[in-house]
Amino acid sequence: MSSDFYTVSILPYSGIIIKICRAYTNSQEDFDDYYQEVCLQIWKSHENFNEQSKWSTWIYRLSLNVCLTLLKKRKNNKQHFASDYLSPENSEDNYAFADESLNQLYDAIKQLSEVDRALILLYLEEKPYKEIAEIFETTANNIGVRIKRIKERLKKILDGKVN
Repeated sequence: MSSDFYTVSILPYSGIIIKICRAYTNSQEDFDDYYQEVCLQIWKSHENFNEQSKWSTWIYRLSLNVCLTLLKKRKNNKQHFASDYLSPENSEDNYAFADESLNQLYDAIKQLSEVDRALILLYLEEKPYKEIAEIFETTANNIGVRIKRIKERLKKILDGKVN
């Protein structure tokens, strides 16, 4: 991968990639693997970008697909390591934000289904419902309803009413 491509086409969107990878991993080692794989896939498939959506939307979709694929492979792999079973709260390698409330939010997000995690991350990125709907190939109204339900679930998790 050329450093120019990385600097121009990936680095400005690294925040997107970091947030998605962090939501699907529990250790720094896994995070690093996911991040590297996402960057590699962006580089390998950038010529397939057809400009029907924004570059950031394409990065989101690709990052999400890579993370979900890696997660599925890990679940299907019969050779799991103990770290795969650590909950976010118990992981010694869990990398943290300086803001404790942000750590609590990410721990709650990790308790959501894989699709709900992706939806709420896009919402937290302040993506418009129309753009989120484009990523998930659904309607903006459907996204609005789902996000409302996810927010209610997160509130319950954060209030300690749901495990």
